Amino acid sequence: MKNMQEVLRKIPAVDSILQGAGFVELIGRFGREPTRRALQKMLKEKREQIRAGQLAGEQLEEALVEEQLVRAVRAVLEEAHQISVGRVINATGVILHTGLGRAKLPAAAMKALAGLDGYCTLQIDLQSGQRGKRDAKVEELLVELTGAQAATVVNNNAAATLLVLSEIGEGREIIVSRGQLVEIGGSFRIPEVMEESGAKLVEVGTTNRTHLVDYERAINENTAALLHVHTSNYRIVGFSSMVPIEELAELGHSRGLTVIDDIGSGNLVDMCRFGLPEEPTAQRSITAGADLVTFSADKLIGGPQGGIILGTKAMIDRIRKNPLARALRVGKLTLAALEATLQLFRDEELLLSENPTWQMLTCPPEQLHKQAKSLARRLSKLAEDLDVKIVRGASQTGSGSLAGRDLPTYLVALRTEKLSADELARRLRTAQTPVVARIEDEAVVLDVRTIAVEEQQIVAKMVGQVLG
Repeated sequence: MKNMQEVLRKIPAVDSILQGAGFVELIGRFGREPTRRALQKMLKEKREQIRAGQLAGEQLEEALVEEQLVRAVRAVLEEAHQISVGRVINATGVILHTGLGRAKLPAAAMKALAGLDGYCTLQIDLQSGQRGKRDAKVEELLVELTGAQAATVVNNNAAATLLVLSEIGEGREIIVSRGQLVEIGGSFRIPEVMEESGAKLVEVGTTNRTHLVDYERAINENTAALLHVHTSNYRIVGFSSMVPIEELAELGHSRGLTVIDDIGSGNLVDMCRFGLPEEPTAQRSITAGADLVTFSADKLIGGPQGGIILGTKAMIDRIRKNPLARALRVGKLTLAALEATLQLFRDEELLLSENPTWQMLTCPPEQLHKQAKSLARRLSKLAEDLDVKIVRGASQTGSGSLAGRDLPTYLVALRTEKLSADELARRLRTAQTPVVARIEDEAVVLDVRTIAVEEQQIVAKMVGQVLG
């Protein structure tokens, strides 16, 4: 015990160590208190190692050399200061990958964000100098693109749905088909949102078939609205039918009820024109007569996370006055990025060339094959034992969009005797620039649909680094 105390006394005082040149540099870079706390934590670990008999003699002397301590403390501080949300290369083939931030923002949106390095015109009318609506320009674009009378934006579609149900249905009944009681990611369920909003859920029909008469029979004096929910993240095939929004809107208006259409993924384009599966558009819902339409901004629009609410001017005015609207509103970053993204929808050619989501959705197989061959050539030069093959595969839209509708693609499959597929995938995920891939047939596969042409060089560099 006496010897241990003598060893512990060899550890210098914190303030004494901080006077060293290496620590003065760290203090200038990270601040005195963060540096002090990191050093204290380091010395505490050394003391615990001494008490456990794991550190003594020459090992202790080496560990207490200023250069060693500076290196160790610098590593701790750099890790603590590293931003956790950083860039990755998406090689999974999932275009709207929730884990990777969903939509890849257009360059125009990134430029808009870069322009917010000072004060901005968030909520002021420069002509009058008076306070204005923060989402006025976004509303103008949405009205132009969809034909709605008015629009507003909240922080995601779950918030949009909650806000609408709270305003329209609190204390009253809202009718919805059993086949549309969806659960979205994160255990977000329509029945639970309905309960939270204060509205009473009235289920009609069955899981696979609901008819207009089912809604008619359920309507009573306490009914506030008819809710139509697009089941974007799953499909029921075979003996099934749902009431189209056009018929539901006609019924609702004939009974003086509000008609709400939650279209989920937020499509603004006729996808069939590009050989893609049909997906309901916001324009269709408005034309059909829906009083309120809710959808995501970060799925098929390809913008930042947000929830869009379209509707009649009277309805949107009510929504804006609801106390929840302030709690769920978005800030300048979302509005700037969303405005820049929506601008692209004003011109189809611009949309397909500048919106990454739509670039990836509409990229033809022959172009993907060329990109796969280009990437394979780069990777084949990295190591003799690296087996590189081009194989056919399937991409997914992701985030509950176009569920069960795969997109044909080409994959670059990697195998090496030195590493298992799991280990190679792990090393790529933890590389300097993370490359997130998937594993098929005991090979790491890179889907070129979600790898930008300019990212191929980075992918090759990272593969080279992890193979040593």
